[in-house]
Amino acid sequence: MTTATRNTPLPGATSETHPGDPRGAAPAARPTVLPVLRRHLGTVTGVAIMAVLLWRMGTGVFLDGLERVDATALLLGLGIGLVTTVFSAWRWALVARGLRIRLPLGAAVADYYRALFLNAALPGGILGDVHRAVRHGQSEGDVGRGVRTVVLERAAGQIALAVVGAAVLLTVPSPVREDVRHVVPLAALAGVGALAVLLALRMNRAASAPTGGRRLRAALAEAREGLLSRRNGPGVALSSLVVLAGHVAVFVVAARVAGSGAPVLSLLPMAVLALLAMGVPLNVGGFGPREGVTAWAFGAAGLGAGTGLSVAVVYGVLSFVAALPGAVVLAARWYAGLRTRPAATAGPRHEVTPAAVPGPVPDHGPEAGYPRSPAESAPSVNSVKYAPKESARLARMSFPLSADPREGRPMTPESV
Repeated sequence: MTTATRNTPLPGATSETHPGDPRGAAPAARPTVLPVLRRHLGTVTGVAIMAVLLWRMGTGVFLDGLERVDATALLLGLGIGLVTTVFSAWRWALVARGLRIRLPLGAAVADYYRALFLNAALPGGILGDVHRAVRHGQSEGDVGRGVRTVVLERAAGQIALAVVGAAVLLTVPSPVREDVRHVVPLAALAGVGALAVLLALRMNRAASAPTGGRRLRAALAEAREGLLSRRNGPGVALSSLVVLAGHVAVFVVAARVAGSGAPVLSLLPMAVLALLAMGVPLNVGGFGPREGVTAWAFGAAGLGAGTGLSVAVVYGVLSFVAALPGAVVLAARWYAGLRTRPAATAGPRHEVTPAAVPGPVPDHGPEAGYPRSPAESAPSVNSVKYAPKESARLARMSFPLSADPREGRPMTPESV
């Protein structure tokens, strides 16, 4: 006689069975690679670009660019970075005012420095702006409006770069001028067509759903008030131009440090191309597309691809140094949060006192052994409201003639 053995599932195993599985156990789920690659696409792309550049040109060009950075270049990077950061924060404050969100200039400068440091230190190049948008929205009680404020502020900078960059690439001699002259009209027509299709779809959706139409009109009104209004438009345009000029100035300083003696007018198209490549969020701490585009542009202009790579490397170092005050802001905010956290999380202390002997019970106060709460110590609160009832006080005082029942027992002649 044989006994049937039962298959006891192991801890963590599921009891589901599949008809196609001869063993009667569900196959374990295998992690896929695609979600991981999609999540880290920017980092992988930046690493791949830098690996190709170092493989083709060698590490000597990269190290040469790092060795050429001196104290004068670092101080110039810090100074120019201070100007560009202050004007960027001013632009952010102007857009926030247009969207009716409070943002003082001092707090905007500190938060912008912190965002620049996070952008330079973390992969992707946009995590600092995301942090800035969410934190500002949370502090004002409207995360959506805070995010839209940062999006409009960044869009203003990209619009200024596109307009000025198109003008420079169309007029200044460069390896891409002829190509740009052919591409810009086509890109403009494609942009107008895409905008027309988008507006048509939005209007059709708004006709079928009035809520969507209201949201679209509200978004357009916010963009117009934040960027194009009579009160904000001149300031936003001026700050965007100053910020763009500061980035170009840092590029020229990097070219001089890297040993390039090309005229400033010849460096303008290279700077525009590098800035356009920096707007692509496929980098590692800013390194990636900028180095590839700059090396190609310098090589096509006859200035040497190795020189272009050195210029891009020096520009990355100066940009990172310019963002270092954000690390100080981040550390100061973190330390302030550590100091205020214990006071915020500590609750009120409750002291248990032994029962008092029968006798008069005074009002709540320090002399009774109870800590006086802020509500009781406020002069506008009447303490009589929280005092014991007169009947309870008389019962506790044990008068010989008490007309109140005690301990829930009925009144009798003996109890009077």
